[in-house]
Amino acid sequence: MRLRHKPWAEDYIKAHPEVVIADPESRKGKWHEEFGNTNPVHVEVGTGKGAFVIGMARQNPHINYIGIELYDSVIVVALEKVLEQESLPNLRLLNVNGKDLTEYFDKGDIGQVYLNFSDPWPKTRHAKRRLTHANFLTLYKELLPEGGEVHFKTDNRGLFEYSLMSMTDFGMKLVFVSLDLHTNEPEDNVRTEYEEKFAAKGQPIYRLEAKFN
Repeated sequence: MRLRHKPWAEDYIKAHPEVVIADPESRKGKWHEEFGNTNPVHVEVGTGKGAFVIGMARQNPHINYIGIELYDSVIVVALEKVLEQESLPNLRLLNVNGKDLTEYFDKGDIGQVYLNFSDPWPKTRHAKRRLTHANFLTLYKELLPEGGEVHFKTDNRGLFEYSLMSMTDFGMKLVFVSLDLHTNEPEDNVRTEYEEKFAAKGQPIYRLEAKFN
């Protein structure tokens, strides 16, 4: 993904701490206080421009959602979309790196993790950067409750096959696997921006759901 620098993004983000949490480390272990309820918290790592996490928050008001995105020039687009909504009290954004999740969450803070159209990092030497690498799976396992799930979507078959093997080798149980999600698309599937783009080209969308034993 080629990023276009937005010099105004940083100030715009700082002006909306009610959506993009400025000091997420202070919420560690206390996210229920941030949302004002004890509903489960689901996290999307790599939320991009926000279509998925916003759609999920609208679809499931009984679940709290947190979208994590490293690049301010991208998350600011998600922020603009959130502000366009009438009300989304169950959604927050974090402008942080997904590899640092344990700095912002305690065990049990998160009920589920979503990974959507992550960078495939195709070169072997970059495998550790893939969000389904064992190092990241270890991170998710540290935070999710027993039986917690990771839901993953991609258009990249190579990354999908890698992720299947990575999760299986890690000892996770595959709950759902689809090699062409849109052939029989679930009614509750919320599409990302990339998903819409690839689907329009007729490319298959791969999806899996796996849980920690």
